Amino acid sequence: MTHKKVLEKFGYPNTLIKEYDYWYWLLRPEQVTLGSSILITKEYYSKYSDLTKEHFLEFEEIVKKVEKTLINIFFYDRINYLMLMMVDPSVHYHVIPRYSKSIVLNGKEYFDKGYPGLPDFNSINNASKKEIVSLISGVVN
Repeated sequence: MTHKKVLEKFGYPNTLIKEYDYWYWLLRPEQVTLGSSILITKEYYSKYSDLTKEHFLEFEEIVKKVEKTLINIFFYDRINYLMLMMVDPSVHYHVIPRYSKSIVLNGKEYFDKGYPGLPDFNSINNASKKEIVSLISGVVN
């Protein structure tokens, strides 16, 4: 699978929250938990060890921004960063906010069915991607 295909699978450009010099922050199309997102390199890298010093320096800034933004909007209890890359071979992280209780957004209730264990990737919350991207982007920018 090409990097372009991986980006498309994650809904790029419609799920773009913020573009950085070396990374994209995308809303995860399937909301495992409310605010689930993807941090993915802008260029194709098949190995984490191939990233440049600049990638790592920028990643530090991005993680701080992601955590601050998501805690201010969704008040998560914990946050998981998962680098799986078994199906999608481009370097990327799944950012999964974790919740000990359900979250209500615009009158709809969302759950973290795996808490306190591993995220349950088979349990997807049906959330409006456009609404969540708008909400997160409004706080980030």
